[in-house]
Amino acid sequence: MKDKTMKKNSFVTGAFITTLGIVISKILGIVYVIPFHAVIGEQGGALYGYAYTIYALFMSLATAGIPLAMSKIVSEYQTLGYYSAKKRAFKIGKKVALLLGFICFLVLLLFAPLLAKAILGDLVGGNTIEDVTFVIRVISTAILIVPVLSIYRGYFEGHRFMSPPSISQVIEQIVRVLIIVLGSFLTLKVFKLSLTSAVGVALVGATIGAFVSYFYLVDKRYRNKKKFDEKVRNVNEPIITDKMIFRKLVVYAVPFILIDIFKSLYNYIDMVTVVKGLVEYAKFSVSDAETVMSMISTWSSKFNMIILSVSTGVIVSLIPNLTQSVVKKDHKDINKKINQALGILLFLMLPMTIGLSFLAEPVWMLFYGTSKYGPSVLAYFIFVGLIMGLFTAAISIVQVMKDYKTVFISLVTGVIIKFLLNTGMINTFHQYGMPGYYGVITASIIAYLVSFIICLVSLHIKYKVEYEETVKNFMDILCGCMLMVVILFLMKFIIPIVSSTRIINLFIILGYSVVGLIVYLLFTLKLGTIKNVFGDKLNKIFKK
Repeated sequence: MKDKTMKKNSFVTGAFITTLGIVISKILGIVYVIPFHAVIGEQGGALYGYAYTIYALFMSLATAGIPLAMSKIVSEYQTLGYYSAKKRAFKIGKKVALLLGFICFLVLLLFAPLLAKAILGDLVGGNTIEDVTFVIRVISTAILIVPVLSIYRGYFEGHRFMSPPSISQVIEQIVRVLIIVLGSFLTLKVFKLSLTSAVGVALVGATIGAFVSYFYLVDKRYRNKKKFDEKVRNVNEPIITDKMIFRKLVVYAVPFILIDIFKSLYNYIDMVTVVKGLVEYAKFSVSDAETVMSMISTWSSKFNMIILSVSTGVIVSLIPNLTQSVVKKDHKDINKKINQALGILLFLMLPMTIGLSFLAEPVWMLFYGTSKYGPSVLAYFIFVGLIMGLFTAAISIVQVMKDYKTVFISLVTGVIIKFLLNTGMINTFHQYGMPGYYGVITASIIAYLVSFIICLVSLHIKYKVEYEETVKNFMDILCGCMLMVVILFLMKFIIPIVSSTRIINLFIILGYSVVGLIVYLLFTLKLGTIKNVFGDKLNKIFKK
């Protein structure tokens, strides 16, 4: 049966679709936190965060570069008319994904106790090494399926079919959230099992959600086989061996893998230094230090994921479209798409970040209840998501341009800065009477910002990318955000910004958000910023 709803998307439309799908999935990933946090608490959140940090690091090894590399290869071969090579690239990608997934699964399964020991060291009074070992082994099962799922998503995106991968992400998240909430509740409250068991059941949701999403994409591809086989041009296809395709896949994937590995290293550095650093330098108890760590690694990072989902959506759409322009050597279009991508990111991410920071207290109260550290962590940590999103987009662009040297330099520089600053900044902030965990957050912001600047400078020097348009849009967007903050600040004299009642905080957040959104959109519409960033079509939609 032919599916008539599946259509190719332009860069801006594709970015909008993928961003919307990812934002929805991330919102689902935040909404479940309210009941999940109520069930497992801070200690369970720290345990969940330990497992997911290790999982993210190994998932980077198994999948990080593969979907985007597959998208890039498919787009390249499709543009050139190399249809046989495109099909074989898909098959080779699946085999590579299966192999890498299985290897990473075995490593996690066998070496989980050593990883748990590296995380906790000799600390006592919180989660045990046995607890962390168990949850790492549970989450490792997801690595058996997610790499192959990522290949299918990259294959769709390479053909510029952006809707099915976005829908698959929403499906995956819905299944995962249901298992997390219901599974942890039943395990802990109904069957009266341990907290560790409840966290383990919640982590199984990642595996089952991936399976359901995978079967959706397999079915979607089968029903639309003719669309994938459609030929837009007839050329004499050169001889391209499987070995050549594999080499190209590796060359394209490795920089993306490095990007995710190094980003995971930021979390790993936090994981092995934050608790010890807060205890030693900021005089926190182990329990309080673990609580702050859970806020950084699990609870606050949920909101950062919404900010980062915008960046991910833009990148997913940008890579096949930018690759097409690179293959055609259309330098004017390359410059336009890079500036447009940066403009979209700033337009969407900056007001979201500032708004969440401003509303940190009622947001934290709504999702997690009262907390000694939560609102102050969230108000500052949310800016890590903004800088990380911009950096991820910039380094992905550099990778598409095949400037692998800059990719490596920017990644290594960022991690070195993070490693050197992390513990020292905890002590410095504490010495000056500020929360020690602000030092950890500041170290991340500085590291990502330096890496982002390295990428921008390289694109300007090597590829003559000019940023006048992005700078102009940024100033307009920043002015819109500042006006929004002023109006919201004045609202505090009329409507209290936080309540002791959770449900009232929901209405406070909605009220402030609607006012802030209206002010921001009206200002940017008046200046013409929306038209400059999105074009006439979406400008008309925003006006309506």
